[in-house]
Amino acid sequence: MLYLREVEPIDISAFFDFMQDSEALWQAAFTSEEPSNRAKHDQHWEKILSNPTIINRTICLGGVVVGSIGRYLMDDIPQVTYWIGSEFNGQGIATQALKLFLEIDPTRPIEARTAFDNTASARVLSKNGFIEVGQDVYFANARGIEIVETIWRLV
Repeated sequence: MLYLREVEPIDISAFFDFMQDSEALWQAAFTSEEPSNRAKHDQHWEKILSNPTIINRTICLGGVVVGSIGRYLMDDIPQVTYWIGSEFNGQGIATQALKLFLEIDPTRPIEARTAFDNTASARVLSKNGFIEVGQDVYFANARGIEIVETIWRLV
């Protein structure tokens, strides 16, 4: 059974481990500058968890941590973000987790962003009612270049 729960300190280690997958980093594209720096990872999560405007949940499948999902503000626009450990990809987990999260957080409109070629994440968003509303260009740390980012919105 898939469920979401509050982030616990032990989850942060699992989140760090998930971000050590170079293929997943490439696909996500917009990652931290140093995803292998554990101290910076922990500092980042400490900052996130202390910010009352951010909502975060741990995604669990049968008691196993499989990812994270959350909502933050970017230029005062709510943004949803999620990360599933690559060993759990292809099971519909991200789609179901996003559905559950959108029930917890009724904020609308809400946006999401994907690398232009992240078709898996695009499917997750479209299955949950997000529509493509634009594009922008940002520097993708995981790829070392600027790439097109697709902007999605749910109203």
